[in-house]
Amino acid sequence: MSTETLQKETLGFQAEVKQLLQLMIHSLYSNKEIVLRELISNASDASDKLRFEALADNSLYENDSELKIRVSFDKDARTVTITDNGIGMSREEVISNIGTIAKSGTKEFFQSLTGDQAKDANLIGQFGVGFYSAFIIADKVTLTTRRAGSSEAVRWESAGEGDYTLEAVEKAGRGTEIVLHLREGEDEFLSDWKLKSIIRKYSDHITLPIVMKKSDWQDGEQVPTDEDETVNKASALWARAKNEISEDEYQEFYKHVSHDFENPLVWSHNRVEGRQEYISLLYIPAKAPFDLYDRERQHGIKLYVKRVFIMDDAEQLMPQYLRFVRGVIDSANLPLNVSREILQHSKDIDAIKAGSVKKVLGLLEDLAENQPEEYAKFWSEFGRVLKEGPGEDFANREKIAGLLRFASTHADTDAQVASFKDYISRMKEGQEAIYYITADSFAAAQHSPHLEIFRKKGIEVLLLSDRVDEWLLGSLTEFEGKKLQSVAKGDLDLGKLEDEAEKEQKKKTEDEYKSLVEKIQATLGESVKEVRVTHRLTDSPACLVAGAHDLSGNLERLLKAAGQKTPESKPVLEINPQHAIVQRLAGVQDDGKFSDWAHLLFDQALLAEGGQLQDPAAFVRRVNALLAQ
Repeated sequence: MSTETLQKETLGFQAEVKQLLQLMIHSLYSNKEIVLRELISNASDASDKLRFEALADNSLYENDSELKIRVSFDKDARTVTITDNGIGMSREEVISNIGTIAKSGTKEFFQSLTGDQAKDANLIGQFGVGFYSAFIIADKVTLTTRRAGSSEAVRWESAGEGDYTLEAVEKAGRGTEIVLHLREGEDEFLSDWKLKSIIRKYSDHITLPIVMKKSDWQDGEQVPTDEDETVNKASALWARAKNEISEDEYQEFYKHVSHDFENPLVWSHNRVEGRQEYISLLYIPAKAPFDLYDRERQHGIKLYVKRVFIMDDAEQLMPQYLRFVRGVIDSANLPLNVSREILQHSKDIDAIKAGSVKKVLGLLEDLAENQPEEYAKFWSEFGRVLKEGPGEDFANREKIAGLLRFASTHADTDAQVASFKDYISRMKEGQEAIYYITADSFAAAQHSPHLEIFRKKGIEVLLLSDRVDEWLLGSLTEFEGKKLQSVAKGDLDLGKLEDEAEKEQKKKTEDEYKSLVEKIQATLGESVKEVRVTHRLTDSPACLVAGAHDLSGNLERLLKAAGQKTPESKPVLEINPQHAIVQRLAGVQDDGKFSDWAHLLFDQALLAEGGQLQDPAAFVRRVNALLAQ
């Protein structure tokens, strides 16, 4: 190794790392024990990765296949050391894993921080604590690592402020050693009893042995001996019987697999036997991670085969709309050399995935039925992601639909609490459809003129304003035999909800205003597909309606905003003959003034549903002319 590569080099942390370190030290200081949990969890992951890579290249074990994690302390030097013989890191991996945060959405995450330490502590938990937690109790951290199969080792050192140093060093064994130089006042970590109790509390479930030196009492104090002892149970928690696992153990295991800071909302632990034999331990988090809406992000399921770790974030085991689920699946049938490519075409994996999805949906159904308040918490965090489900998972479409929640005119608030079943139970006698409206905001949906006849008749309408709702409605057209019907598309037919007298009155009004309708249509020309008398308005003068098979105005705007081309379609203008403006228009003889009124009516209707005017200046000119009269 040349002297040039041996020189110590000082590098600066990425700005986000500096910010995270400051927050970590100040916001999480009250929970110092998590330092050991996080570093042991990382060491366990490093050993899992070695096992996986060694399936293809056994020489990576370097004649040392007994994987373990060692924890030790030195009272005189005031240090705590965590050592593993896992995969280790190269110089480039050290820089990218420790000097940089490469997660997408990082900037947005930091912008969401409030400066309130208690609130920020929760956010940091959602971000993932990891290695940086070391600085909660250490004012200097020294990390020495050598990647398996490489002869070059690197030492990383930092005081957790603006920068860190890197230098090439000699290291006999592969893996990573982290030395925590404790801050003043952190001497409680220089205790054999304290370290062992933290390991048993937070890391008992780690499948590798976590070893420390045995201690003997001499002259009233514990003195380490040369004999090793395994501190944790070192058995796969998911492989144990449910009645042997405490709630605390389940929760700590969740924090290990998810790197989350909070306890999970619920979990499901199952052993499946028969042609397919596997164990699943699946968790639903209490809080959404900050990058939940990044569909490219990795999934949170770890795959094991016969207790041997195969891969992290196995996206083939859980569909995109359940990307918030965390946990492990351990198969007894898959080969140990399984790759991501093999997983994509494996019938065994398809069966495991189908079974796991059913478990998660069953868990959510149980939560919705028996703990509605907890389900409401789940929905506020993950509802919009679950709405992606019917479009992705045809087999479970009806099941997912039953779990969906919406705002509606029943409560008339933006709280998404109404299920399809609730809606059906409140349907009017003779009502055959589930009515809904989509808009780009809740206020626009709630105040849409399309709702007027429905409010008058007391017919409930679902108010949909999430962007994903348009995607949802493209794949979900009915529920339990009831058709989903937009109140802003097609010709409104309330069927049995109208009596004969109302139908006769409608026909009479249409005949009476036929000539006005034709004159408006001729004036607006190519702007509209048709002009007709409305049966949905009671208070507004006009509204725009999409054709029964056309895109809704809201979806058309969303697609255009995303830079996508949309099929050319023109709206139908419906006018309300009972409104004073329409009645005044009927009496206008001057063709120029009639044109101004007709265009104004159209532009108003377009604005009311969130559309954009083709010619805003002309609209302003017409309004000004009318105001000046």
